Amino acid sequence: MTSEIPVHDTDHVSAEDAEGLIADEAEEAKRRAHEARVEYEADRGLYQDYARSLESVLRDCLKAKDIITHSITSRAKDLDSFERKAAQLTPEGTAKYPNPVKQIMDKAAVRIITYFLSTVEDVEAVIAQQFEVVEQERKVSDDPARFGYQSTHYLVKHLNARATLPEYTRFSDRIAEIQVRTILQHAWAEIEHDIQYKSSSVLPRMIRRRFGALAGLIEIADREFQAIDDENRAIQAEARRKIDVGGDLEKVEITADSLRAFLDKNYGADGRMSEYSYKWTARLLLDLGFTNLAEVEAAIHDYNDDHIGRVAYGWRQGQLTRFETVLLASMGEAFILAHPWALKGPSETLWYPMHLLQIIDKLKASGVPIGSYQPAHYPESVLARAEKLDVYRRKLAELRAEGAIDAEAT
Repeated sequence: MTSEIPVHDTDHVSAEDAEGLIADEAEEAKRRAHEARVEYEADRGLYQDYARSLESVLRDCLKAKDIITHSITSRAKDLDSFERKAAQLTPEGTAKYPNPVKQIMDKAAVRIITYFLSTVEDVEAVIAQQFEVVEQERKVSDDPARFGYQSTHYLVKHLNARATLPEYTRFSDRIAEIQVRTILQHAWAEIEHDIQYKSSSVLPRMIRRRFGALAGLIEIADREFQAIDDENRAIQAEARRKIDVGGDLEKVEITADSLRAFLDKNYGADGRMSEYSYKWTARLLLDLGFTNLAEVEAAIHDYNDDHIGRVAYGWRQGQLTRFETVLLASMGEAFILAHPWALKGPSETLWYPMHLLQIIDKLKASGVPIGSYQPAHYPESVLARAEKLDVYRRKLAELRAEGAIDAEAT
């Protein structure tokens, strides 16, 4: 009895017949892929909604845990991309996806890009907590054609507790993909994919080798960025400790974070202040010549911020406005001369110096002493602007004499 030769057992058929069998299978895979595309197209809108629901859950959960990411994006798989994937063959020449609609799991997908390696771990913890993880794969390719590709891929479903809610029931038991990678890993993958896509054939060996070398550099850069972030966090923590105990402030550099901690302790926390505002004010202090918080403390020590704010504006001001007004009282006209908004343009267009001069006058009238504090690195070159300040004083006096502004106005 003669046994039948398996269709794809190319060891027992001629090379010509084997090529024919593979060609037939490729055509059959294309046919099934097109049929699957039509079926998937009917459900693609559902997968778009599914992807958006996953993205929404992830955004809310990451925000609740103060996990900062570069980006979170979602999509339903493009029809052409789905059909190309559905038509893929295995290295043996058989269909990779005999049932594409059921076997292709990334019809709905979310991609999360982080800045640091540690954040990848934070995001992964949230995924494990918030979804049913069907499969997890950390992809690190050893394939010379894709050497250096790194990403963590999850296949997930909504948890039963969430899937029973009315807005999620239609996604019940459907699987989606979540990718997590750093911004450097993402950049490498996108550029490598673009060059592969534009290549009419396999990339030349030299190009593959250069990609491999670059992938190694990116791994080193990712680790170095993580080390920098770790050290920065350690410095911030030490600065906050020194501010809290009130010692060694001369060793605390002026940053947005250290300034916030310092002002929260001295003036009370103010949730209305934005991160940008602290960055701007820290930059202002550096422009004024301050280099550490000991100098800032020396400048503001003898002034009551609440009283000064009320005298200057008539009511209690926000934390940073009170702080800047105290600096104005402490430094006097030296504050105006070095301020980045003051005395750098045509006198007739700059209102800010006159505003500050009016506040100084009001503080003097209420008995607040106006100091002349200058930090060690005060930019003495700005003293050449003093003549321009005299112009503002005269103009202010003229406007008051003419009644154009009230003597009490700010």
